[in-house]
Amino acid sequence: MIGMRISVAIVALALFFCQSAAAEEHLRLATTTSTENSGLLAVLLPPFEKAHDAKVDVIAVGTGKAIKLGESGDVDVILVHARGREDKFVAEGYGVDRRDVMYNDFVLIGPPSDPAGIGGLTEVTGALKRIAAAEATFVSRGDDSGTHTKERNLWRAAGVKPAGKWYLEAGRGMGEVITMATERQGYALSDRGTYIAYKDKTDLRVLTEADQSLFNPYGVIPVNPAKHPHVKHHLAQAFADYLTGAEGQAIIAGYRMNGEPLFFVYEK
Repeated sequence: MIGMRISVAIVALALFFCQSAAAEEHLRLATTTSTENSGLLAVLLPPFEKAHDAKVDVIAVGTGKAIKLGESGDVDVILVHARGREDKFVAEGYGVDRRDVMYNDFVLIGPPSDPAGIGGLTEVTGALKRIAAAEATFVSRGDDSGTHTKERNLWRAAGVKPAGKWYLEAGRGMGEVITMATERQGYALSDRGTYIAYKDKTDLRVLTEADQSLFNPYGVIPVNPAKHPHVKHHLAQAFADYLTGAEGQAIIAGYRMNGEPLFFVYEK
């Protein structure tokens, strides 16, 4: 009799957990490696998950891959940083209601020895010309990410087609590129947030910054349910509301590492 009661209790408990798991919704988020590497998502997602009884399944890839996942309907929402490509994504009907979430900037980082002599330059195109002329090691993301898109645009603006043994295309995320550039004592373009997060792991320094062309905005875009009826648009919309609402914005604005802010929110 006691054994039967225990068995019934176990079955009831199992059913309870199954029902709880079934009740929890999953939101598929494609975002950049920079938001993941910076550690921001670890503090930003839990309050949303708790409030909505949901689990955010994060796919951290380059912006190009994140947008493709949105185009194919393999995710419900994207959080990326390549404004031109974001606008195209919406214009072609793949996404709806793009919103500004936060921003920081890109920086050119390099070794303390600074063989190309770019330290202190505020014009990034001039810095890139010096790197190319010196054939100093430069590690590129090479992964069609938002950072890679920005880098290609900057090389184009500098009138340089980078190629040769000095120019390494990693095909990796931002954190891995910083590690590679550190090992090779080379230069790289990084978003400031990831660089700050990796400061304790590298001796690379910020050598060129403050150019207006290095501005780095991030946007959130729910995938269009008219294109992909299966996406969880209600939850994606709630996530966009959260990121751009008072709670999400306060978390982003207050997030720091080594005492430094990694991202900034827009004044409203």
